[in-house]
Amino acid sequence: MDGTLLDLHFDNFFWLTHLPRRYAEHHGLCADKAIPALHKRFNEKQGTLEWYCLEYWSRELSLNIRQLKEEIDYLITERPFVQEFLEQLGARGKQRILITNAHPHSLDLKLKLTSIEPLLDHVYSSHEFGQPKECPEFWQSLERRQHFNPTRTLFIDDSIAVLNAAAAYGIRHLLAISQPDSKAAPIAIREFPSISHFDEILPNG
Repeated sequence: MDGTLLDLHFDNFFWLTHLPRRYAEHHGLCADKAIPALHKRFNEKQGTLEWYCLEYWSRELSLNIRQLKEEIDYLITERPFVQEFLEQLGARGKQRILITNAHPHSLDLKLKLTSIEPLLDHVYSSHEFGQPKECPEFWQSLERRQHFNPTRTLFIDDSIAVLNAAAAYGIRHLLAISQPDSKAAPIAIREFPSISHFDEILPNG
């Protein structure tokens, strides 16, 4: 979802800038020292379910993470051509399944503030399965919950680690997003085919 259907700028700005600033303010710390230390703590959890878990970071940092997200929720936006892409897939009878590492509270906030939910047939958070998308166990749990044929499935993501996990599981058609954050430069991706925006693969294109 984040960086694929929605602009990753919200998440990048929140975790790298807004939350560290508010953390320093709340605890009366020097921002120049607190922010690098906080980034280090985030990086240590990268690729784990805790990295994505609002409840975990609320406990760890003694902050209400969802409330802090709501302070900048105006930054939550859809990426270009998302609605057109989902609408055209639906018109062709294709299942539109969203699987995300977003915590359910974050997922709920983003679905309320965007128009993508009615265009999706199924929505799953990795927190339902107890493993992030980077782990083989996630895909095994998803298979038990949702029927799909890996050899006929197109999976699109902005994370190379997640795409690698999907490839290892057996999903044949994989596509990366080269500019998940609209405020950052495109990323050079060599491991998988990539697009900048969905207009490049619209069914009617």
